[in-house]
Amino acid sequence: MQPVIARFGRTRTVATVRTVLDEARAVWRNGASGALLSEEDAVARCTDLLESGEQPSLRPVFNLTGTVLHTNLGRALFPAEAVQAVMDVLTRPCNLEFDLDSGQRGDRDTHVEKLLCQLIGAEAATVVNNNAAAVFLSLNTLAARKEVIVSRGELVEIGGAFRVPDIMARAGCRLIEVGTTNRTHLRDFEAAITPKTALLLKVHASNYAIVGFTAAVAEAELAQLAHQHNLPFMIDLGSGTLVDLTKWGLPAEPTPQQALAAGVDLVTFSGDKLLGGPQAGIIAGRRELITKIKKNPLKRALRLDKMTIAALEAILQLYRNPDRLAERLPTLRLLTRSVDDIKAVAARVLQPLQDKLADRYSVALRTCSSQIGSGSLPVERLASHGIAICPVKKGRGEGTALEKLAAAFRALPVPVIGRIEEGALVLDMRCLEDEAGFISQLAELNDAP
Repeated sequence: MQPVIARFGRTRTVATVRTVLDEARAVWRNGASGALLSEEDAVARCTDLLESGEQPSLRPVFNLTGTVLHTNLGRALFPAEAVQAVMDVLTRPCNLEFDLDSGQRGDRDTHVEKLLCQLIGAEAATVVNNNAAAVFLSLNTLAARKEVIVSRGELVEIGGAFRVPDIMARAGCRLIEVGTTNRTHLRDFEAAITPKTALLLKVHASNYAIVGFTAAVAEAELAQLAHQHNLPFMIDLGSGTLVDLTKWGLPAEPTPQQALAAGVDLVTFSGDKLLGGPQAGIIAGRRELITKIKKNPLKRALRLDKMTIAALEAILQLYRNPDRLAERLPTLRLLTRSVDDIKAVAARVLQPLQDKLADRYSVALRTCSSQIGSGSLPVERLASHGIAICPVKKGRGEGTALEKLAAAFRALPVPVIGRIEEGALVLDMRCLEDEAGFISQLAELNDAP
């Protein structure tokens, strides 16, 4: 046991030995047949338990689901610049809340506020730990114990139980719904304004779409109405992108620049969706409103840590050179990856998968569709290519076989996450950039049914 003790420490090893001995005694007391636990077996069992205890819970995976910004798989990936920025502030002291010019205490928001204002044309900006917090803090600051008017068709719910009516209630606001699910007019907002109204709110339908007989009020019209009544107009963009995505052939998504240009007073959006950065909620707009929000005592509870600020600043710096953004920002690089490139990756990975699984599964190239994810442009699909793995034996038990196969891929050293659809486990190649790493571990796919 000395090598085990040297590796894991005496305290942990002794505790694990006791666990193994308790297991052996329980087997013996239950009358199970078989030889007694040998010293060699006991050491091996202890080592297995100790090694499994050191396996981190948060691990890298291969995202082959076809969803680029997968909420459950960590959303946006960092470019090298953001990774280095995080490492720098983790391993050395930094001026997080220290003004180098004056030598006095500073504001941590200053590291990103100037960049945000330059990029989106806002008077001021602040940041919190996610967009739900951004919406909550803004409403709590500007409309507590007052009324907020919003179109009935925009009372969204997103993953993780974020529901606009619930957030408004927790923020201390009274929700005033106007219009109908599919049609809301300017007159609906105007009729609902009272002395108790605090602001007008618009919520971008980032994770669903209402089509057909519909009507919505343009932002410029709502801004004009709000200002006629000396009210602020706020819009929650949800995903939030700082660039015109149509430049790369992607579907259009509203930007905070467009919102502010239309007269919106306050805009909120996420940092880890289309922006391609860390989890953060960004609030930008009129200086007067931002100042009030930053004075809210809840701002401290929702503030960003130094790692997130460092990563966000590095990401925003990339946006200052939009000509190279698609090659330097992983989110945009994956979203704009050419179909031919994805197909070539699938073709190169096909043979190793066939060599491993062909005796029990049909492994073939398949045209498929990717999606942006995290509620961004939910009805839009991106042409892609993948590999479909189907059981050779069809019929009863086919679904169970696919579930077991998916579990075997998830059990690899770097888990592989695909999707089951149309009788196959589909591995979408859009997000596979480490082909060598993926192929090298296929030899360990020993538990595939």
